[in-house]
Amino acid sequence: MKFELETVIEPAHPALAGHFPGNPIVPAVVLLERVAAAIESALGPQARLTGLPAVKFLAPLAPGERFRIVIEQPEPGPIRFTLVRDGKAFATGSAEIGA
Repeated sequence: MKFELETVIEPAHPALAGHFPGNPIVPAVVLLERVAAAIESALGPQARLTGLPAVKFLAPLAPGERFRIVIEQPEPGPIRFTLVRDGKAFATGSAEIGA
């Protein structure tokens, strides 16, 4: 299974206030919340994120930058995700889900 979703974190998002004034970046927790929502969109409302055994951030994301969330779940195997901006991954990880 492969699922892709394009999204953006708007500059007015409340989590951005104070997250580096003058040089804002999107906090990891906001990105991971979007990953959790994408997993639920891909697998249905019964698929709740229960763990993140591995997450690697390779580069920051600025508010207003469009990016794609790519969710993959090989059978059998854990859910893998990649966050992609301008054709390059800026975060990767694996996720565990439960009912």
